[in-house]
Amino acid sequence: MPTINPDDVNAALAKVEDPEIHRPITDLGMVKSVEIDGGRVRVAIFLTVSGCPMKDTITQRVTLAVGSVRGVSDVEVELDVMNDEQRKNLKSTLQGGREAKEIVFSQPGNRTHVYAITSGKGGVGKSSVTVNLAVAMAARGQSVGIVDADIYGHSIPGLMGITSPPTVVEGMIMPSEAHGVRAISMLPFKPGGSTQPVAFRGPMLHRALEQFLSDVWWGDLDVLLLDLPPGTGDIAISSAQLLPSASLVVVTTPQSAAADVAVRSGMLAEQTHQKVAGVIENMSGFPCPHCGEPIDLFGVGGGARVAEQLSAGLGSPVPLLGRVPFDPRLREGGDRGEPLVLADPSAPAAASLIDLADQLSNKPRGLVGQALGLTPSR
Repeated sequence: MPTINPDDVNAALAKVEDPEIHRPITDLGMVKSVEIDGGRVRVAIFLTVSGCPMKDTITQRVTLAVGSVRGVSDVEVELDVMNDEQRKNLKSTLQGGREAKEIVFSQPGNRTHVYAITSGKGGVGKSSVTVNLAVAMAARGQSVGIVDADIYGHSIPGLMGITSPPTVVEGMIMPSEAHGVRAISMLPFKPGGSTQPVAFRGPMLHRALEQFLSDVWWGDLDVLLLDLPPGTGDIAISSAQLLPSASLVVVTTPQSAAADVAVRSGMLAEQTHQKVAGVIENMSGFPCPHCGEPIDLFGVGGGARVAEQLSAGLGSPVPLLGRVPFDPRLREGGDRGEPLVLADPSAPAAASLIDLADQLSNKPRGLVGQALGLTPSR
């Protein structure tokens, strides 16, 4: 039997990524020890917390990686838990030296695309659009996060199929992940579960959103989506204050009543000095499955009307990014936690959402509107 080279074992462990942090466990100080006895390798791993929901995944990844090393016949993985000092070191490593309560997305030079998905009223499918956009971006290789900023009416965990709560390391929240997208919501912080109401006034709403942005470890995101509550209330204003470089994406249906209200949500950008990236018309017309004739359940032209009125009101072009055809499977997939863009990417609604995701994730991010951290000299 060939002799096991310890360097080969260490190299194999360096390829094992923590499933939540997506960095090698060797860089995170998670490898406690490695013992080689003939063809047997015993690896001791530090978990961040005792109830780590990913311990089975970590065990499997370590077993597979070390088991592929030449000469290894058996792998034993032993799990331990980091002490307070080790967790503090891990937190410092992940934060990269920044201050604890900083919002990284508002820091000078941050290149993450931040989109606040808004609507004038509820029931237009804004959250479903947000989830499918995020999942489509992630499927294209983007690093994506979602903030469920609808503190009262949070729905992102259900639409994403997220069932495990986030892990907390020294006050730093590791967001849950599904379909390659990291997400944070009010739901896991409610002892009473989904039926427990959130009785927050304005200042508490602001604080909750601020914590989602500053206390959560997001990693290096390409795109961050905020699923805002409908309207122009506290959260819409707070998101503009906390993320001044965020662009608005207005979701409406073709119906005149929805479009008229949607214009108001977009016009908030005039007061918050934000950009409006564009308008998405959801629940648009679709061909009859029997005769092929177009069916317009919710009217025609709402999205174009919103884009036109916002362009005139804001004095700059606001495009209609696209129309998402009505499809019951978009709702059905949300109920199951299976976004349509993954379940049936060839469906017309899914194809439209994938195209929208490509448009938003490929937008160039210049320096206009960014804080550069410069002080004029006299």
